[in-house]
Amino acid sequence: MTKIAIIGGGAAGFFAAISAKMQNPDKEVRIYERTSKFLGKVKISGGGRCNVTNATYTNRLLAANYPRGEKFLKKAFEQFNAQDTVAWFESRGVALKTYPDGCIFPLSNESQSIIDCFLSESRKLGIQTILHRGVDAIIPLEGGFELKFKEESEFVDRIIVTVGGQPKATGFDFLSELHHTIISPQPSLFTFNMPHESIREFMGLVVEKATVRIEGQKLVGQGPLLITHWGMSGPAILQLSAWGARILAEKEYQFAILVNWLDQEKETALRDTFAETIKNHGGKMLGNLNPFPIPARLWNFLLTKNSIDPSSRWVDLGQKNTNKLVNCLLNDRYRVEGKTTFKEEFVTAGGIDLSEINPQSMESIRHPGLFFAGEVMDIDGITGGFNFQAAWTTGYIAGKYAAMG
Repeated sequence: MTKIAIIGGGAAGFFAAISAKMQNPDKEVRIYERTSKFLGKVKISGGGRCNVTNATYTNRLLAANYPRGEKFLKKAFEQFNAQDTVAWFESRGVALKTYPDGCIFPLSNESQSIIDCFLSESRKLGIQTILHRGVDAIIPLEGGFELKFKEESEFVDRIIVTVGGQPKATGFDFLSELHHTIISPQPSLFTFNMPHESIREFMGLVVEKATVRIEGQKLVGQGPLLITHWGMSGPAILQLSAWGARILAEKEYQFAILVNWLDQEKETALRDTFAETIKNHGGKMLGNLNPFPIPARLWNFLLTKNSIDPSSRWVDLGQKNTNKLVNCLLNDRYRVEGKTTFKEEFVTAGGIDLSEINPQSMESIRHPGLFFAGEVMDIDGITGGFNFQAAWTTGYIAGKYAAMG
């Protein structure tokens, strides 16, 4: 009987195993997990809710959400995309809910629904699942591979590597020994530390639509922005950190950002708002009348930041202070000194060089019979369910082709 070994019991690993067994029930499929539990990252993802995918149902637009892997995934999505993900889970009794921002979660709002689905499917299909079983080396042999464990070894016909992203390049040593090129891993999807910025006093404050740029770069993040006790977070920041992962690593996480608190508002339109407010409400105090879609606390903070008395009146604002506020609302500068990553949920830019993997099958170009799925490859997406979608897509394809023949 043909043996297929899945190395890594996470999201991509289980999806690959199920895909392989459905493609060919006669194959023996085993999942080897180094740690004490399966699907650990699924459990804690999305605050324990698991953002399974995103309602971006055009493959080209879906692929555009991956700072690393866009072209590669555009081809892969032709075989399994976001619509397929929704159908896959719903056909197995997992009800899903789509939110206004496109994020799709289990209706239960619990990641355990996804975990239970995978474990149930695995049992039904006869997939063997083994914990505390780390693979130390893969040795290519005639017609298959030898898997080396700590105290013994085993022969298998096909292998799907789904060990996920690794915080350090040494986590990929067993793959570099197979002469695969490893793109050095760097953190992605991290928040910005601002130890010397007083805006941290407003932790918990959210601006629903903001645009953030890295000073001196073309990189842009858009969406909700959250003030934290250490600096800034939220989709706008996480998005920016993903697109800028390599650049920010080179800067050793010391840089400045420019925040447009009014999303994509332009200066001309903003000046018109100032003129209109002065004309219609000139007698009101600046601190009491906030004509912008930002929290009142933030508006008062920006006034004080620009040495403008909140108790002064709109009619007395003057050209100089108007210019200061216009610039501050559209280009508010903050110094970033470091990052904070979600340790258990870390996402990395880096992994197996995609030029060494066939996007049609996820098979290694260097070693026939060796496949990859998930974040072990140099693929990562922005926040919003895209990283899980890449895991489902590549897992589905790797499992399907590993079980053929």
